[in-house]
Amino acid sequence: MPRLPKTLLLIGLILLTTSLVANLLFLSKDHHLFSGAPHLQSAPSFEEELVEGNDSQKKRIAKIDLFGVIAQEVPGDIGSSMVDDLILQIRQAADDDSVAAILLHIDSPGGEVTASDNLYHELTLVRETKPVIVYLDSVAASGGYYTAMGGSHLVAHELCITGSIGVIMQALNYEGLSKILGLSTLTFKSGTLKDLLNPSRPATEQEKKLVQDMIGETFERFSSIVIEERHFPNHKLPGEMADGRIISGKQALDLKLVDATGYLEDAISDAREIAKLPDDAPVIRYVAPFHFSKLLRFLGQKQDSNSKVQVNLGPDSFHLQAGKLYYLSTHLFFRR
Repeated sequence: MPRLPKTLLLIGLILLTTSLVANLLFLSKDHHLFSGAPHLQSAPSFEEELVEGNDSQKKRIAKIDLFGVIAQEVPGDIGSSMVDDLILQIRQAADDDSVAAILLHIDSPGGEVTASDNLYHELTLVRETKPVIVYLDSVAASGGYYTAMGGSHLVAHELCITGSIGVIMQALNYEGLSKILGLSTLTFKSGTLKDLLNPSRPATEQEKKLVQDMIGETFERFSSIVIEERHFPNHKLPGEMADGRIISGKQALDLKLVDATGYLEDAISDAREIAKLPDDAPVIRYVAPFHFSKLLRFLGQKQDSNSKVQVNLGPDSFHLQAGKLYYLSTHLFFRR
């Protein structure tokens, strides 16, 4: 009997593996068809991993990591985005009676306005029943600091870069390039402001005012939250912070933007003390459970054959989108 060529064997193995994975995905997604469970499924949950402490203790601290740019377009591990993942973790900790406090660990230059506000809102709901301790690590600026305002107690590393209380919107204009190339744009619109930020022409004074007014309104929201949460008198930010500058963690303490400075272990210690837990109370973190869809997404990613060394403060997939508002410390994020 002739032997099959290696190519055919390889193709057969690939088809068999693909079929097996597809069937497993089908079973994991539609197991309710066989178990009699209702079609409506509960919200996905994260698994737990011990960070430190005595796991035999009944009450513990849930450590949640907010790392990187805060944006809906950044994919999540079990939610559709990293913002959804964080909200799921916050709610999981809030609903768990064994979790006595939440420790939010932030290392982020900020991000989208609405995403930052949604995270802030979720934290304010939790802190009504459980203390929320926030640790500001290397960077917790702009939207990262906005999110931190939802905490009950803020601890910053002395060398942390924080502050950057402000808003930015960016739009590209290629009118000059179009003239060089001999290109023109024909636009039909129902109103004078319908093509706001049209990149093929200069912005009118009316458009500039409209956008600047929107920036001012969004900044007012940010600054008013900081003023209220940090109990600043006369309803004003400290003069040093009104221009959107970045500051160190030590400066933030002097300006009363945080409650203490220290290391992560100090924030954990504060969380145990505030929640009235023993010194060896366990700290857990949430990790995404393994799922075949995540494996397939990883295998489907384009792999770069060239070895490169890159220094990024944000994901390669993230870019400022024209017409979108951001609480973002841009000088910390953009490559030069």
